[in-house]
Amino acid sequence: MNGPFAWFKWQALFHDWRIFAEGFGNTLLVAVLGLLLALALGVFFGVLGTTHQKSFRGLNRVYVEFIQNTPLVIQVFFLYNGFPHLGIMLPVLSVGILGVGIYHGAYIAEVVRAGIQSIHRGQMEAALSQGFSFWAAMRYVILPQAGRVVLPPLTNQAVSLIKNTSVLAMIAGGDLMYHADSWSADNIYYGPAYVTVGLLYLALCFPLAQLARHLERKSEVSV
Repeated sequence: MNGPFAWFKWQALFHDWRIFAEGFGNTLLVAVLGLLLALALGVFFGVLGTTHQKSFRGLNRVYVEFIQNTPLVIQVFFLYNGFPHLGIMLPVLSVGILGVGIYHGAYIAEVVRAGIQSIHRGQMEAALSQGFSFWAAMRYVILPQAGRVVLPPLTNQAVSLIKNTSVLAMIAGGDLMYHADSWSADNIYYGPAYVTVGLLYLALCFPLAQLARHLERKSEVSV
């Protein structure tokens, strides 16, 4: 047997398992830190999108519209090639974290904005009447309630973010996809490499996808 599933090809892959383990670790690192950045940006800009000040809402729309309507690949290339011209030299993994974090932050901002707007305005009015500032009311009253609404779509965003870390392969980012490409190019064993990569992405994404479905069903029951 000399097809993509020939045993000697898998034997070569198992022999070089550390290459894939390193890529898996880098992908996990970029996914976790990128998600934290995306959550921070998403909550901040999501709240800005619900204020009564036009300048804040305008800032929200500029960020969301620009990021959502340009490809992630272009954004990552811009960060990768643009920062050195500004005298800023960042490790490739840092560029990846910034890229996926900023990109998914725009989508999370829309999720958070919709979640906040689903809370009755009387909640904000009651908080303000009790002496809360706008930001304090958001932190202690509105966001905790909106969290139950936005959790399922946030979980879906986490799944998308993990898959989008594969864009780092285009800038030699050291992620799982990059290591699979490099290893395959050296020995032409593409089948085992990409099957393995697919299974590793599945191991990361499938539990989150199942969690998102569970949360969606739970929210539907509670309505």
